[in-house]
This record gives sequence, C-alpha cells and structure tokens, in this order.
Amino acid sequence: MSSTLNPHSETSQAAAGGLTLFAAVMMLIAGFVDIFRGIMAIVHDNVFISTPDYVFKFSLAGWGWIHLFLGIAALMVGVGLFRVSLWARVLGVIIAALLLIVNFLSIPYYPLWSIVVIALCAFVIWALCVVRHEDV
Repeated sequence: MSSTLNPHSETSQAAAGGLTLFAAVMMLIAGFVDIFRGIMAIVHDNVFISTPDYVFKFSLAGWGWIHLFLGIAALMVGVGLFRVSLWARVLGVIIAALLLIVNFLSIPYYPLWSIVVIALCAFVIWALCVVRHEDV
C-alpha cells in the first residue's frame, strides 16, 4: 500500500523514463521529417503548393533552410534526450516549440507534413513537460 503513495516508486520511475524515451524517439522522427522537407524545398521546390497571397511569404528555399537547420537541431537534441539530461529536456521543449511554430507558418506550402510534425512536436512538448526533474 505504501508503494502506491510513494512518488518515487518504481512505477513512477518507469513512467518517467518511458515518457523521456518517447519524447526522444518522437524528436528524432520530427527531425528527420523536417530535414527531408528542407531538402525537398531547397532542391526540388515544385513539390510544394504555390501560395501567392500568403502573409508569411518566404522563398521556398528560405523555408527549406529553416526546416533543415531546425531538423538538424531536433536530431541532436533527440540524441541528447537518450541521456535523460536536464539540458536536453529544456532544449527539447524549445526546439519542439520552434518546429511547431515554423510548421504552422508553412502549412500552406505542404499541409500534410506540417500537420504531422505539429502533432509530433505537441507530443514531445507534453512528454518532456509532464515528467518532473526528480522523477528522472
């Protein structure tokens, strides 16, 4: 009975580790998706939808470079999350938030991938924020 009331029980430790592992894998997936999307925008931009009256208009190559750099950052932070360190969790939330914002702004160019990455980033932010530091 006392093990269920103890916040540092083996169950809470396993849940914290599982959520951090989940966030690490999702961050890696979001990073790879964004890297591929960035490469597509830089190299072969006729894959994307043309939106002439979009408020946040950049050249597609500009969006491609933004996605490429954030994807690389997401991969590096995703690898850091496997070490379950505090800096990786903080950077993970920041990079996931930036990826979420950038993908929201680029929905008109490639809606399906944007929505998929937004969902992945939302899960990463949730998984990294729900685990308390003392649980890890």
